[in-house]
Amino acid sequence: MLKQTEGSQAVAEAIALCRPEVVCAYPITPQTHIVEGVGALVKAGKIENCEFINVESEFAALSVAIGASAAGARAYTATASQGLLFMGEAVYNAAGLGLPIVMTIGNRAIGAPINIWNDHTDSMSMKDSGWIQLFAETNQEAVDLHIQAFRLAEELSCPVMVCMDGFILTHAYERIDVPSQEEVDAFLPPYDPIQVLDPVEPYSIGAMVGPEAFTEVRYLAHEKQLQALRRIPEIGAVFKDVFGRQSGGLIHSYRTEGAETIAVALGSVNGTIKEVIDGMRDDGAAVGSVSICSFRPFPLDELRAALVGAKHVVVIEKSLAPGLGGIVASNIRMALRETAVPVYTVIAGLGGRPITMNSLREVLEAAGNMRLPDVQFLDLDHGAVEREILRAKQTRRAGPTAENILRNLGHAAVAGND
Repeated sequence: MLKQTEGSQAVAEAIALCRPEVVCAYPITPQTHIVEGVGALVKAGKIENCEFINVESEFAALSVAIGASAAGARAYTATASQGLLFMGEAVYNAAGLGLPIVMTIGNRAIGAPINIWNDHTDSMSMKDSGWIQLFAETNQEAVDLHIQAFRLAEELSCPVMVCMDGFILTHAYERIDVPSQEEVDAFLPPYDPIQVLDPVEPYSIGAMVGPEAFTEVRYLAHEKQLQALRRIPEIGAVFKDVFGRQSGGLIHSYRTEGAETIAVALGSVNGTIKEVIDGMRDDGAAVGSVSICSFRPFPLDELRAALVGAKHVVVIEKSLAPGLGGIVASNIRMALRETAVPVYTVIAGLGGRPITMNSLREVLEAAGNMRLPDVQFLDLDHGAVEREILRAKQTRRAGPTAENILRNLGHAAVAGND
């Protein structure tokens, strides 16, 4: 059913349609509206046989989900930013135990300094934990990916993060097709756990494993991700048959035919990139873009095929590996390791900074003219940075960097909260 609604509320309704049995909730901006929405649906009796559990922390939220999943319940939770870091030990435990939990990440920057706005630093911090990571480009895709995530998680007995950009998607109102219960039931079978704690047939989950078997256990986690590479597009095809629209999959190519310069990115920024591509195409530029939906597992072969004709690849990243540059770009270089195609990193949108069409067009044109450095920070205020570097050299007690930068830019320090 088409409706004008907030992205978070639409995701909450999608979660409800998947018939979760345990939902663990702890609020943190910008995902709070999602668990609030699910809680309201539980209270109204619109989700049958579901226990909504308010916990005392993010660590507890995922820990309760782990217990519920191990006991055979379909489990769901959500978090963001520092909340994801706080549950870090449990994130690795859920993957290592092979529990099919679905968790929404309302992507947000990680402090210090405190920042509640969107980038991808939180998801990137857990990229190698063993969870599948799916990134939504639109709120419609966020709804669709959650429904697919439960099926994928339960088929493989592997946890799945669905990542949607905080505020840009979570708080945006737009027209979204929220499926019916009948459609979701036709797509998502009742939960039949692969492993479950049962007093009738007792066994241990999470036993100690020594050097004699640990490598094999970890290899099987790797193998499960490789299985997901095959199942993600297959599940996407089934989803299209049931719901009548293409959503999910591994990657989405846009106007890459004959493109010499191709932009690659995760999440909602792809909408802006497509607008830039259209304008540049109208002006005769040979440009295109690729949106990555599945960041873990990483679709090396699919990306290599999509980028094979390019002369320049520009990776627009909403995260930073200090001292290296781009996290996504490093993965792209692995996909193109047998080619001579240069891969440029453009760090953009950190802490919610706007990514404008003009700035994107400038970097794509610079790449096409071979004037783009290997790593570039989009719209960086070099003057403010240089003044702070000079201050640190001249003054032993230079003070906190964040506050100094704010003063340099003419802003008073502002207080923030979670």
